[in-house]
Amino acid sequence: MERCILKKISIHTKTKEGKANPDYFTGPVLMQEISSIVKSQEQKIFHVTFKNGARTKIHDHSGGQILIVTKGRGSLQMYSKSGNNKSKFQIKKTDKINLYEGDIVYIPAKKLHTHGSIDKKRVFSHIAINANPSINKDAKTTWYESDFKTKVTKILT
Repeated sequence: MERCILKKISIHTKTKEGKANPDYFTGPVLMQEISSIVKSQEQKIFHVTFKNGARTKIHDHSGGQILIVTKGRGSLQMYSKSGNNKSKFQIKKTDKINLYEGDIVYIPAKKLHTHGSIDKKRVFSHIAINANPSINKDAKTTWYESDFKTKVTKILT
């Protein structure tokens, strides 16, 4: 029988928090990896802090993603894409959701989106839970370079 694991951590301190890969964000972002602390095999869990109006670049996930807002105000912007080329295609903004402390939102697998801060003077943070798409297969995020208006120009993985 598997046992539950309880670990007490503070998402408001900088313990085990590190700078996130700048290729995936538009400004300064700190990440605290949580899934290894609770030894989760079914998802990857991160506490992400966006500073100075930082946002993610356009990306999608192989499994669904849940965001739980822990501080500040932010937004989630969804996109649709057209064209079959994997390295260049057209994008169009679809839904925009304003996010506030305490909000929880689900993003379906393979849905292009960005999320992050809407205020350059305040910190925005959330817990991101990235579901593995199937047993024994890690969740994968595909990142894109874009002008955030019409074209995606380069895929980052």
